[in-house]
Amino acid sequence: MKPFTKPATTVAEQLALLKARGLIIRDEVRAAHFLEAVSFFRLTPYMRPFQVADNPDHAFLAGTGFRQLSQLYDFDRRLRLLVMDAIERAEVAARAAISNHMGPAHGAHWYLRRDLFKTHYDYPRLLSTIESAQQKARQDYQREVERIDRLAPADAARKTALKQRRAQESYARHYALTYNTPALMPGWAMLEELSLGELSHLYQGLAKDSDRKAIGHRLATPAPLLDSWLHTLTVVRNICAHHARLWNRELGIKPEQPKQANFPWPGYLHRGSQHTRIAVVLAILHHLMQQASPHTRWHQRLAELLNEFPETPKQAMGLPDNWQADAFWQTD
Repeated sequence: MKPFTKPATTVAEQLALLKARGLIIRDEVRAAHFLEAVSFFRLTPYMRPFQVADNPDHAFLAGTGFRQLSQLYDFDRRLRLLVMDAIERAEVAARAAISNHMGPAHGAHWYLRRDLFKTHYDYPRLLSTIESAQQKARQDYQREVERIDRLAPADAARKTALKQRRAQESYARHYALTYNTPALMPGWAMLEELSLGELSHLYQGLAKDSDRKAIGHRLATPAPLLDSWLHTLTVVRNICAHHARLWNRELGIKPEQPKQANFPWPGYLHRGSQHTRIAVVLAILHHLMQQASPHTRWHQRLAELLNEFPETPKQAMGLPDNWQADAFWQTD
């Protein structure tokens, strides 16, 4: 342990430091604008592939230019957007799969049955989450009603119409204002109130293997894989949501991989092996996208992005140079 002594620096001082480390900056004005918008600290992880290994002065490899850093940052930003797009659709499809099975199988308010969940599942937290959502929706509505009531007295008809519209603006609000038994909303609405992480825990917490298998079947994914993959996508989504580096990140988790020989999977991701780079996430998303949106162009957009940035080291992502030639990605 030692005291922190690094001073805060201006953008001009940051540029001087980069040049002192051997970085080529041909357009200082443009580089300064980039650092004003992105910040030196956020750009730092993108510098490391271009720096001399184990160099205490963080010297850059000969010939490295600022443009290489900014291009890698831009690639990673666009990769995050593409990944987030697929995660959104996979998440919505997972919600639908759970709802479309559990509702018809166990009733509209299936989640109010404690026996449908494992004993170690945090069931009280689930109920508290939905209760809080309805309570907040009701409170928000009451505040809006008070605001509407302060309008001119002559606007009675308009006030009534506004209150009716406000009451319909969310299902949590509508249910809390319309029904009293059961106290909480039905399962299909409950699922929309959960975060992806909560949805992942709920699926993992279902007590019956038959339910978990039936839900996985709707996404052409065995239950153990779907369990692991929802958890993986929660972690990746949080990385993307915080605009953090994704392209060469080593995930802190190890997603399960298919073991069945007939399950579509890239040949370069050896079945049963532990893969923690983004390549395994891209394969997960491609598989789930094929189920959620069979006519998707997502895999083509991924290829277009990688082709647009040919200098991006694919090996750091866990991808071979010829990744697109694998039969897994040959989808019409």
